[in-house]
Amino acid sequence: MSAKEEARAWAQTVQEVAHERGLTYEPVGGINPVGGPVALCPGGTNRLTGQLAPGYWGASCDADEEAEGGLFSKAVLPHAVVAKSHVPDLAKVMPPFNVESVERRPEELVMQRASRRKVEFESIEFNRRFLATVPREYDPVALRETFSPGFLEWVTQIDNEVEFGVSEEQLWFWWRLEERSREQLEAALDSGGGLFKRVRNEVEESGVHTYPAGPWHAGLAPFPDT
Repeated sequence: MSAKEEARAWAQTVQEVAHERGLTYEPVGGINPVGGPVALCPGGTNRLTGQLAPGYWGASCDADEEAEGGLFSKAVLPHAVVAKSHVPDLAKVMPPFNVESVERRPEELVMQRASRRKVEFESIEFNRRFLATVPREYDPVALRETFSPGFLEWVTQIDNEVEFGVSEEQLWFWWRLEERSREQLEAALDSGGGLFKRVRNEVEESGVHTYPAGPWHAGLAPFPDT
């Protein structure tokens, strides 16, 4: 199969998942009208928007794209999927953070150790697989106290290369595609949903107000009044 054929097959796969899950599919994600909620993944290829998984609202699109194929069959193909949700409630009570795969890009992570503050957790397996960091101006203890041992164990049981974090009031989740298949896309969306719900639960258990899950997390409606 040529690169162009692979790109068409992948787009068809994403559209099939959109139809099955009642999501909006766009070949390239656009922005929302002026005055409306901010759109997620603007400019993202093969964007899906809506309830990506039960109780999980957001948008996803292709990530880690590279041009592949020969001179007459070249196409841009993804090697990962990224999903995002608006979470202004969580962003107010926890520091912005990144949890990144140590295996994915060791050179970049070495640079981050110099520019960000590393967060060590009690889980040896979590610390082995991931580098968790917060910006220099934030206390790493705040993030360490947010995630329970149960949450850390759940993350380490994900049988795939993943990354996640909170940045600019958005919760993001990155999933490496082992293959461009429906099974991999659905696994990415379902795992992102698991992360979304577990992070919310971690914050809710501390007694902090969070919004109910809804279309506002996907940029499809304004957040309800507090």
